[in-house]
Amino acid sequence: MISVLVVDDSTFMRNTITALLEQDSDIKIVGTARNGQEALQKAEELDPDVMTLDVDLPRLDGLGVLQQLMKKTPLPVLMVSSLTQSGAESTLKALEYGALDFIPKNMSCDRENFAAELQKKVRAIARRKTIIKLKYRRINQIQVPVPRPQPSQPADYVQTPCPGPRDLVVIGVSTGGPPVVQKILSALPEDLPACILIAQHMPAAFTNPFAKRLDSVCKIGVTEAKDGDKFKTGHAYVCPGGKHIGIRMRGPLPEIFVAEEPRDALYKPSANVLFETAGKTMARRTLGLILTGMGSDGCEGSKVLREKGGCLIAQNEASCVVYGMPKAIVDNKLANLILDVDDIANAIITTVRG
Repeated sequence: MISVLVVDDSTFMRNTITALLEQDSDIKIVGTARNGQEALQKAEELDPDVMTLDVDLPRLDGLGVLQQLMKKTPLPVLMVSSLTQSGAESTLKALEYGALDFIPKNMSCDRENFAAELQKKVRAIARRKTIIKLKYRRINQIQVPVPRPQPSQPADYVQTPCPGPRDLVVIGVSTGGPPVVQKILSALPEDLPACILIAQHMPAAFTNPFAKRLDSVCKIGVTEAKDGDKFKTGHAYVCPGGKHIGIRMRGPLPEIFVAEEPRDALYKPSANVLFETAGKTMARRTLGLILTGMGSDGCEGSKVLREKGGCLIAQNEASCVVYGMPKAIVDNKLANLILDVDDIANAIITTVRG
């Protein structure tokens, strides 16, 4: 049974989230809180497996709650965010402060889908409770037993080299992605001889603030992609939410496209679309990364990329918030390398420079 503490200043939202989560027989609401101080008190008293957290709270806002929570009672947190620019910016900060994932407040569109997504995200991040506690206790210099490190790849997995140089890096990522992408991109040099395209599962209201946030902390340039953007080394393009990103050839030169099609794709943006187009146009010049996320988006596109001569890196289970997308790559024996998030930036630099 997964225990959840629901934190929101709106009685309607507290009741709604409680009702939707308790439709799942594996989830139990053990408490609710209507302000930040009450949230911290109940987190310490109840030790829930997951907290759902609003940003705009009285007495102490959601960001303040996160900062204190991760020092005193670290646990998995799911942000429940408004679909506004300020809501997006606050949510991205919350992910930096330790929240594992977020869900937009868009119940008016489809209550049933919102409920299913909410339940799925709570179940996914609940599995990280022990790891979160160990991580933040070490950060806060509290003595705890150090767990035995998990291997980067299954014992029977044969790694193969990623020969370079390669001047296109494509990234597919979902749950837990923003801090991971920031960690990797912020470690890359300004003169990186490659262009980076990112398909991060994220609503349209969030992708531009996400790109701006990355641009402010990275040495390479980062922008939200537009159809027809030039292929530019030392630059990363974030796909707009609700659309797809890919690569096409304009004569002898590669060009970035942003498109609505395929409209029936399960995810928009879709890592499958990005990786397949890279495979069909620039495979031998492409390095693909499949990072933390639920589901298996990117697996079919990665098959095309590998068949055409591309290289793939999968994030290892130990450093993923959700080991879904990378697991699909590993299970299908598509990854050249399986790496901890701390090792991925160096692998990119080494591969693209050849």
